[in-house]
Amino acid sequence: MNLYLFFKSLHLIAVISWMAGLLYLPRIFVYHSEANHESQKNIFKVMERKLYNYIMMPAMLLSWLFGILLIHSIGINIFLELWMQIKTIGIVILTYYHFTLGKYLSDFAIDNNQKTSKFFRIYNEIPTIILIVVIFVVIFKPL
Repeated sequence: MNLYLFFKSLHLIAVISWMAGLLYLPRIFVYHSEANHESQKNIFKVMERKLYNYIMMPAMLLSWLFGILLIHSIGINIFLELWMQIKTIGIVILTYYHFTLGKYLSDFAIDNNQKTSKFFRIYNEIPTIILIVVIFVVIFKPL
């Protein structure tokens, strides 16, 4: 079996799962910040916690793991290429974004959210922009 293609497949599955969470959690935050009833807020808290802890966190960790295994299988010299440097910056930003979502999740959990639904609508666009950049640099591999 070709380990490179195996790791690449698992990496893509993990990244797709992680991106789904990165795009969906801020949308839940939009609705949570607009919720007026305590019962609605409690439902959103459960949804947010389960999405972050059971889907997003494992998907992020697996994305990193299989990405590192891919780098190991093709060699560290891949970092000499511009496209990989750009991709790495994008991944670091997405990872930071992931943990900021965790901070907002904690704020919602203790009913201490200070952000508006408009903020989360705009904040939700960040991973989309990074995703577009990363896909284009990975596909076209600019020098």
